[in-house]
Amino acid sequence: MSRRRKGRDVNGILVIDKPQGVTSNGILQQVKRLYGAAKAGHTGALDPLATGVLPLCFGEATKFSQMMLDSDKAYIATAKLGIRTETGDSEGAVVEEKPVPSELSATYLESVFDDFRGDIQQVPSMYSALKHKGRPLYEYAREGIEIERPSRPVTIYELTLLDVREDELDIAVSCTKGTYIRSLVEDIGEALGCGAHVSALRRTMASGFTLADAQEVPEMEAMRERDESLDGLLVAPDAALSMFPEVKLSGPSLVSILNGQPVRITGQSVEGFVRVYGNEGFVGLAEATPEGEGITLVPRRLVKTSDQR
Repeated sequence: MSRRRKGRDVNGILVIDKPQGVTSNGILQQVKRLYGAAKAGHTGALDPLATGVLPLCFGEATKFSQMMLDSDKAYIATAKLGIRTETGDSEGAVVEEKPVPSELSATYLESVFDDFRGDIQQVPSMYSALKHKGRPLYEYAREGIEIERPSRPVTIYELTLLDVREDELDIAVSCTKGTYIRSLVEDIGEALGCGAHVSALRRTMASGFTLADAQEVPEMEAMRERDESLDGLLVAPDAALSMFPEVKLSGPSLVSILNGQPVRITGQSVEGFVRVYGNEGFVGLAEATPEGEGITLVPRRLVKTSDQR
């Protein structure tokens, strides 16, 4: 006997402006209840301290959550200078205090920032969700166990000084997936000789979505109180996949893709993941391989659609 699914079918992406002091999963479960949705997931957690862009995937959109997780991100952070903490942010216990350099000119800071722009190696924080032997690192950290972490390559596309105060810096960061802003701030503090930690963090972009796309949960709750539908706030799954080129199919080629079969197409020269569209819109993601004067498309992630044949 099959188990009955709890909740209704909801498909699409909702971008939330996550508030401070709650976990990403806590927000996910709250919004999932508002929609009465059967299936939902987020695309990369924000720490409770952090606020900002948190895309949530519902139904068919969850098939693309890994691609969204792998996307570039952008943040605005405040670095508190002269104090290092266990966690690299203001929620951790203070482990060291040092005097802040008296001269923090923009010129000097720019010279320091230069070492952190472009392709760099970064050691993840012990208070990250990266796993070691099946357990997240932060669990070991809370038990006082230090795990050796190899450095990882990340790219800092932009590192901009927004403001400098006596013992604080506001910075804007645009970076690849897997970049830890806490680690970046700690490394900058070390380079300045005084240590630092993150006292405020706001994600301004993820998966191509910005704060302008984001909804606030209290407003959504108010809409529910007024018996207004929340479905109009959702965007289609392909809205987060614009980094991939588009291929349109029809006829037998479309039928083959919908049946999960590879197809050969002439006159195309793309390679890697592509967005596939049929007669009635988005079909899913396929992987293109150059072959002769065309490409071979292999379906990878298909959405459930009405019959497009």
